[in-house]
Amino acid sequence: MDALIVIFLSGLISLFVAFTKKPILVLLTSSIGILAAIGLFIAQWNNPVTLFSYEGLEFTNSAILYSIAACIFGLFSILVGYNIYSKQPEHTGEYISLMVFSLVGAVCMLAFTDMFMFFLGLEILSIPIYVMAGTKKSDLRSSEASLKYFLMGAFATGVLLFGIAWTYGATGSFKLTEIATAISTASETGQSSILYVGILLILASFLFKVGAAPFHFWSPDVYEGSPNTVTGFMAAVVKLGAFGAFYKIFNVAFPEVHGFWAPAIMVLAVVTMFIGNLSALSQVHFKRLLAYSSITHVGYALLTIITVSSNSEANLWVYLFGYGFSIIALVTIAQLLNDDEDKIDAFKGLAKRSPFLAAVAVLSLLSLAGVPPLIGFFGKYLVFSEAFTQYPILVIVAIANSGIGVYYYLKTIIAIFQKEDVSEEKIEIPSLQVVVLSICALTILVGGLVLSQYKML
Repeated sequence: MDALIVIFLSGLISLFVAFTKKPILVLLTSSIGILAAIGLFIAQWNNPVTLFSYEGLEFTNSAILYSIAACIFGLFSILVGYNIYSKQPEHTGEYISLMVFSLVGAVCMLAFTDMFMFFLGLEILSIPIYVMAGTKKSDLRSSEASLKYFLMGAFATGVLLFGIAWTYGATGSFKLTEIATAISTASETGQSSILYVGILLILASFLFKVGAAPFHFWSPDVYEGSPNTVTGFMAAVVKLGAFGAFYKIFNVAFPEVHGFWAPAIMVLAVVTMFIGNLSALSQVHFKRLLAYSSITHVGYALLTIITVSSNSEANLWVYLFGYGFSIIALVTIAQLLNDDEDKIDAFKGLAKRSPFLAAVAVLSLLSLAGVPPLIGFFGKYLVFSEAFTQYPILVIVAIANSGIGVYYYLKTIIAIFQKEDVSEEKIEIPSLQVVVLSICALTILVGGLVLSQYKML
């Protein structure tokens, strides 16, 4: 619990430190705060704690592990964006603080035990991102991304509140365990139709937040229009928080009605995979490609929501952990290429211009494709192998989609190694980006091998 307070205070202090107009001090304040929070999370392992005896937040081992991953991705997003933020010293504090405050919301979404705290965490997570998406003021696409994300997010939040209200009407509680008990008790006499309506509304809201079909339409425009740093934060931290909460609500509060909501997710998972992959095949803009790739990966991750297993939550964490490192590495490289049009063609000749960036990009793309022995392969293997025992046909469809995805990842890799008609200009890589990209590459290479040896949750 101390870690959550430390993250919030580091964001608050960063705002005041910004008055010095020394961006490096803001960076140090936020970074030290997040690193301290990670240390406190580790110290709380095997020692679940609550917030001032309030049971709305509980930091179990599962919540701690997800929170550590969120903190790492949040810190990396701040570090890789520093060179952009520091060009406007008067706004550095706002940029970094908004990201830290959003991280507070993500942690709340990973540790909540009742619907009230879940909703509070969701809003704390989302509102700063609505602002951050529009911070590229010279680009109309950034303003469009901010407005679209805000309007769509507001409607999704309204749907969520209706769902929570209907669920409360059917069960008489906001607490996840009490909701599960009420549903279990009523199973003999039959569930109220109010409960089913509430579950469907909550499900629709979650499908929007994670970017699953048919609620995915905002993703390409928001990913493309947002600054690269914000795109990486959304793809890594926001998705991690949303999926962590998704799993918790449906597998803690609603397991007794698994047969009602699981078939809907099964169908939508298949639709999401095909829409993401088939749409990605024709993309020429890199971040739109990542957006449709993200939609496809949501389809794979949905398998963990419906799979009834004690390992599903751990498998989901490994999958999102590997995905987050790959995405942060790729958006960082796209930022260094400094291509305003954000074309895949900007990657042409990258192997010649910067062998280091080319190596990290290739590792990240192959990891997203699920090529062994990279961490992306182990994430997919854990998810698919666990789901295969219950949904073999669904897993076969997912594997087929993985094969489709290889094509558009290879298209970018081929561009990286192209030698004809490419720029000879070398790319300068700031030290912070070198550190982040090196850690990402190392994790992608050996992370899967290490994590596969341990059951951490």
